[in-house]
Amino acid sequence: MRADITSLFGLNVYTNQGTYVGKVNDLVFDVDERIVSGIALSDINRDIFDVQTRGVILPYRWVVTTGDIVIIRDVVSRFKKPVKEEPKED
Repeated sequence: MRADITSLFGLNVYTNQGTYVGKVNDLVFDVDERIVSGIALSDINRDIFDVQTRGVILPYRWVVTTGDIVIIRDVVSRFKKPVKEEPKED
């Protein structure tokens, strides 16, 4: 997949299931291999990521395609906050 790197900045990122993940803020490069190794996201979906930071970095290998948006593999289950069950009262 080839794209002008600057065209990715600011794009919204969604999973292939349609869940909003975040917005492309930066890219991580592996200089030795001459490849993009990660995609840095800001404005992340807090329902997915339970982190105190402003963003996250995802492996670029998760990117399926780019265009008007970036689509990544559905990885929500890897990060989604577990739902705490309320204790049952007897």
